[in-house]
Amino acid sequence: PGRFSTLKLGGGFLYEFAGFAQDNNSKRQADSAGYVVESTFKVRDFRLVASGQFKTKRTFSWKAGFMCDGVTDAWLVRETGLMIGVPELWGSFFIGRTKEGFSMNKVMNGYAGWGLERQMAIDVIPILADGLKWLGFLPKPRIFWNLGVFADWLSAGQSFSTYKWQLAMRVGWLPIYSQTDKTVFHVGVSYRYGEPVAGEIRVRSRPEANPAPYFIDTQKFPANSSNHIGTEVYFSKGSWMFGSEYYVHLFDSPEGPQKVFYGGELAAMYLITGETRPYSTVSGIYGFVPVARPVFKGGPGAWEMVLRFSNLDLDWGGKFWRITPMINWYLSKDVRLELAYGYGILDRFNLRGATQFFQTRIQLTLL
Repeated sequence: PGRFSTLKLGGGFLYEFAGFAQDNNSKRQADSAGYVVESTFKVRDFRLVASGQFKTKRTFSWKAGFMCDGVTDAWLVRETGLMIGVPELWGSFFIGRTKEGFSMNKVMNGYAGWGLERQMAIDVIPILADGLKWLGFLPKPRIFWNLGVFADWLSAGQSFSTYKWQLAMRVGWLPIYSQTDKTVFHVGVSYRYGEPVAGEIRVRSRPEANPAPYFIDTQKFPANSSNHIGTEVYFSKGSWMFGSEYYVHLFDSPEGPQKVFYGGELAAMYLITGETRPYSTVSGIYGFVPVARPVFKGGPGAWEMVLRFSNLDLDWGGKFWRITPMINWYLSKDVRLELAYGYGILDRFNLRGATQFFQTRIQLTLL
């Protein structure tokens, strides 16, 4: 491959523990829903990735990803495809399997996020799809966008493929972007339209703990189409970062009125060792925390304090909110330890049940 393309190999591994303490109402809710909440150690994710750039005049790159899913123990094809630079249209086109492009938190590399799991309100959206996506950025007005069209021709039957076809777009603006002052003010909106497979959909979410069962779950219901609308606001300056995303999901059903679900997240982060989380204008996302003084070179690593509040209202499927203080310790750019406590309230089956979460995760990357 060296003659025609560069080659970069990488991978990642996540291993975690999740412990739970339920009150009596939470236990009764679990009995009513038919699930069991058990503390456990578990492999969350193991993946292998490769990428490269062809030695052509026009920018032309490729990537391939494969993941062993910790839930099913099955190997899955993740982001895989070709990226073609099209400066005539202020950006590039990606064709293949990729993230739809709805929500910053969804678009970001999952290993780079500040939380253990993405917020519940975007679990409603599948993370991957097969199709064509246009990404662009205008430097002078500091506007970025992505627009994608996807179908299930190749992914039919896979767990993430719950739509026959979908359109997703995300547009954002940077009112403030200063590399000198390390200041970013980011605002964005997302929209998505989709048609569920077989005219039905099931919406559910875990309580931001992958070893946990689905606390909220609508079960399957008829749905001809869906519209999803989202907003995102982030501000970072130096070692501080604040962000919020809020989403509304509307499903058109042939049986009765439109189904409406909604939820979001508020988050605050502070890197107490002085690092600054980098921001990419190309895709409008934050990246991996740099580690100025790794533990393996005698330093303290990078320490990050995080406080998050998230919620998701699935109507008859349940309502759940959770608050999570946590600490991220980046021993180096490739090793991260996460420690989190969570407290959440589930409103379901005419009961309000409380659950405490005790979570830790080790993350290894070679990217």
